Amino acid sequence: MAIPESEESVADVIQAYRRRRERMIPLLLGGLAVVLLVVGGFMIVLWLTGDNPPALPGFLASKTPTLTQTATPRPPTITPTITDTLPPTETPTPSGPLTYIVEEGDNLWSIATEFGVDIEILMYVNNIAVANEIYVGQELIIPEEGTELPTVTPLPATLLPGQKIIYRVRPGDTLESIAALFNSTAEAIAEENDIEDPNSIGIGQELIVPVNIATPTATTET
Repeated sequence: MAIPESEESVADVIQAYRRRRERMIPLLLGGLAVVLLVVGGFMIVLWLTGDNPPALPGFLASKTPTLTQTATPRPPTITPTITDTLPPTETPTPSGPLTYIVEEGDNLWSIATEFGVDIEILMYVNNIAVANEIYVGQELIIPEEGTELPTVTPLPATLLPGQKIIYRVRPGDTLESIAALFNSTAEAIAEENDIEDPNSIGIGQELIVPVNIATPTATTET
């Protein structure tokens, strides 16, 4: 049975359309793949160049080099300067006054020499009238270095006859020498101080002396 010409033309058109479609599909797929590649590449570039790029997968990420800790050199050790220690300063032993206990074989001369003091000052400070009158176990005051005997104060001219002063006996004093200093008499001094033996006064002893009761004895120069 023969196909009409009109039906053959329709079949040709359908067949031609199918062939064109079959040719277009690969082209479309290829174009789409190219577009996807371009867009994908562009997105990857934006992705990697952004402020916070994401971490790549483990198989793509490169190994981050491990930072090696560099040892910071220590500052040089300062060697302390050794200061020579000065020896302790010896404190000088005070020269006096000291207390000394008289020992066997001592006398005032040896004690005075040992401590470097004048024997008259030693006698004066300890009220010793006679140098030999010391005993074992007696306590003696050793005066300070440089101690001197007190000077005799001149008799004031304003003292009236019979007025009394206090005088401390010095080495070598006697009642007569004291009386001569103050225009007095040995008898008046002995009476005023209840002294029975004029030779019993001691160095350092305080005496009450009535002054200006005797006419001073004139001395002549030779």
